[in-house]
Amino acid sequence: MAHRRLGFWRSFAAALVIPVLKVWTRRTWLGTENIPRSGGVIIAPNHVSHFDPVVVGYYIFSAGRWPRFLGKASLWKVPLLGGFLRKVQQIPVERGSVEAVKSLDVLVDALQQGGVVVIYPEGTTTREPDLWPMRGKTGAARLALVTGAPVIPVANWGAEQIFDPRTSKLRFRRTPVTVTSGPPVDLSRWSGATPTRQVLDQMTEAIMQDISGLLGELRGEKPPAELYDRSRRQAPSAGDAG
Repeated sequence: MAHRRLGFWRSFAAALVIPVLKVWTRRTWLGTENIPRSGGVIIAPNHVSHFDPVVVGYYIFSAGRWPRFLGKASLWKVPLLGGFLRKVQQIPVERGSVEAVKSLDVLVDALQQGGVVVIYPEGTTTREPDLWPMRGKTGAARLALVTGAPVIPVANWGAEQIFDPRTSKLRFRRTPVTVTSGPPVDLSRWSGATPTRQVLDQMTEAIMQDISGLLGELRGEKPPAELYDRSRRQAPSAGDAG
């Protein structure tokens, strides 16, 4: 998508955000060639900070695509904000209700129209103490299975220095941030499979392992052998002992 075809509202949003990020961050973009220049794409990033969506969004924009993030549907009911989000083509998602099925239809439609949909598989900022990725939720895998759209793993590092979710401290100094992407996750073994829980969990594991590997390269460290399981850490059972 050529940026000159963005239209007024998306150009306006870019004009608001990008100058701020140029001042606030020192950016290193890696692997942008892995983001397809056209067609429906699922972007699956790690989530280290509440600040990283704007960094990842800028990265995708720099690769020549317009990012479409998921947001709580209630935001679309806020006066002015809801209208703005619609104009810049962000995607409302209902959670915890039968409306979630309709949300999936919206995502499928966005991909079929050639959009770039950004899904954080972890669903929230990581709770892993050293900010490695957690086990993911199955939304990205389900969407990939339904649409056949490629899933591009993305890792970002540095946004946690601007806003650290562990301390909730916001830093206003210029900060280095790095984002990289890899080739599409190889999900070919599940092509045409029935979306059972086992299949979706296996696909999600493959997606998260690719993201973790990319993050390890950025950090110059080896990621943990097993993904952090937030539910097991929060509510251990007797059977988990040892």
